Formats: sequence, structure tokens, C-alpha cells
Amino acid sequence: MLEVLFKTLVSLGLLAVGAAYAGGWRRLRAAGYAAPRWRFALYVLGLATIGAALLSPLDALAAERFSAHMGQHLLLTMVAAPLLVLGNPLPLVLWGVPAGARRALGTTLRRGAPLRTALSALTLLPVAGILHVTTVWVWHLPFMYDAAAEHELVHAVEHATFFSTAILFWWPIAQPAPRLHPRPHAGFQILYLLLATAQNTALGMLLAVPERAYYPYYVRTAAVLGISAVDDQLLGAGLMWSGGHMYLLPILLVLWGLARERVV
Repeated sequence: MLEVLFKTLVSLGLLAVGAAYAGGWRRLRAAGYAAPRWRFALYVLGLATIGAALLSPLDALAAERFSAHMGQHLLLTMVAAPLLVLGNPLPLVLWGVPAGARRALGTTLRRGAPLRTALSALTLLPVAGILHVTTVWVWHLPFMYDAAAEHELVHAVEHATFFSTAILFWWPIAQPAPRLHPRPHAGFQILYLLLATAQNTALGMLLAVPERAYYPYYVRTAAVLGISAVDDQLLGAGLMWSGGHMYLLPILLVLWGLARERVV
């Protein structure tokens, strides 16, 4: 029952924010202030990635295999979150909702408003990084991971915290509206991403090198399925390990932007 409710809420949420973004994009385009088409494409791709992670057969497979569960996390944090942030969603979604709702939501993002103040604090480059990395490591503690696998409500909370802190993590890199801070120096952005790569690699190694199964829930399900829990965990660790190299792409983009500035 909870699973059906969760998937229904996710589906409705994706449709709502997708429709609002599209409406805002059309309205701003008609007024001569259209966002670039590539932002629209990345935003839609980000929503599709959330759907692939939470609404596709991958979600059912995650209840049986550690590696599939890990795949869900990587899709949410390292694909969907950066794509949505690059879509610069807040102004377009605001312009896509009715005027009354736009005024009410816009008030919460004005200078000095509590929500804007909190968002400003949470998107500081070191704060966002520490918050997201801590969330990732805490949820990979065996008792936490097992609780998420065994209880649908805990699983939903796990996904929500992974995704929300990933949005905060990518904010200092993509710098969407509202502009809460000056753009960090490229060197700090690169160091930030390198440290994220290192922690991803470290977690992957911790899960892989001892070659032992850490999660009792997946040991039990592996026995029922007739597969090796250790091999399944090694596959998940490999996904985590290799996923860390995805941070190299934004590093290259930061370097490219820095080179362009120097040429100009």
C-alpha cells in the first residue's frame, strides 16, 4: 500500500513540476526571455531519470539486489540531481504556476526570507558537500541500509534525503537561480569535486575489498534467489567506485570555462 502511494505521489510530482516548467518556459519565451533549449532538455532528462530510478522495474529489483539499490542511488544523486539543477528550475517553475501561487512562492525566496536564508546556508560549497557526503555514508551503515530495504517508508525517506542533499551538493557547481553566493573560484570547485570523487572511491573500496557481505537483508534475499550476496555487493561497490569518475565531467567543464575566461 505504501509503495503504491509513494509511486503515485512521485508520478504526480513529476508531472506537476514538468508541466509547470514547460508552462514557464513557454511564457518566458513568448515574452522574449526564453531559457536556452538545452536547459529545457536537461530538465526533462532529469525528470525522466527520476522516473527510471523510482518508477521502473529497477525499483522492484532494488528490493532483491544490493547492486540495483546502489544503481538507484547513483541515478538520483549523480544523474538526476545535476541535470535538474542545470535546468535552472526555480524561475521557470515559478512562471509556470498561477499568479497567486507565484507571488506566494516568490515571497519565500526574497532576500531575508527564512527559506532563502536557510537555502543560502545549506548551499555554501563546504556545507553542501559535507551534508551530502555524510548522508551517503550514514545510509550505507548496515542497520540503516537494511531498514531502508525492509521498510517502504524508510526507503522513501532514504531516497528523499539522498536526492535533496544531492541538489544542495550540485548547487555551488551549477549556480542556478536564485544567485545566493558569488561563483566559487574554479580551484575550489575542482577541489570540491575531487574530494567527492575520493569519498566515492573510498566507499566503493570499503564495500569491495574485504569481499564479505555487510547487509543481512541482502544476504537473505540472495539465498532465496540462489545468487552470491558477496558478488552482488561487489557489483554495487563497482558501480559506486566507477560512478565517482562521473565527477570528472564537471571538472572538465569547470576547466573549460576557466580557459575560455582567460582567452577572452
